[in-house]
Amino acid sequence: MKFSITGLNHKTAPVEVREKLAFDERALPEAFRELKSTAGLYEALILSTCNRVEVAVAAGDETDLRIQVIDFLCRTRKVESELLVPHLYYHEGSSAIRHVFRVASSLDSMVVGEPQILGQMKSAFALAKAHGGAGGFLETVLSRAFSVAKRVRSETEIGLNAVSVGFAAVELAREIFGSLAGRKVLVIGAGKMSELAARHLHRSGADQIFVTNRTHDRAVEMAEFFGGSVIQYNRLVASLPEIDIVIT
Repeated sequence: MKFSITGLNHKTAPVEVREKLAFDERALPEAFRELKSTAGLYEALILSTCNRVEVAVAAGDETDLRIQVIDFLCRTRKVESELLVPHLYYHEGSSAIRHVFRVASSLDSMVVGEPQILGQMKSAFALAKAHGGAGGFLETVLSRAFSVAKRVRSETEIGLNAVSVGFAAVELAREIFGSLAGRKVLVIGAGKMSELAARHLHRSGADQIFVTNRTHDRAVEMAEFFGGSVIQYNRLVASLPEIDIVIT
């Protein structure tokens, strides 16, 4: 059996490419069903965050995993291979397992030591199991990765001063502007990290929070939660002159 990971992250792809590839959580069940229908594929997991999209698969030795996964991503995300392939990385065998351990331990994160990625991986694994995408092999690999990640945090100082990207952005804004009261803040995107950034902004005194997102309904939902307003995604560029702080 072969195990591989195909994906991209903040190091290999710009945000506009990562956005095109990202999976909405509601679309994942159907994505799992389509991925699992691939001939020779036994187990699969999709990790989709604002900074990375990765597909981990276990399959028969004769299966060309890289080609199968690239075809799946292009087909389901409606992205041309010419746009996608230059930004992808591929790990197989022990290299793939090593990559899983690095990601779970936040060694591959934009902010090394941030705690969100471990929870995101656990959620991705739970979702894969719930929809028949993960079995014994992935459970073994990920259980060990989660255990290693906990040891890394408890036996080293990696998480001592680590913060989320959103928190770091808000703290930088406070250093520049002092009080955030009265400042117009635009959050681009409505995923987990954007929501976390909006939460930090709200707690830090920001009282004019605007949200824009490709999926308008999700932007409305997040803006309402924080008492903010929505900017139509097609008006993003036109609205920038009126904004003091942009977080993306």
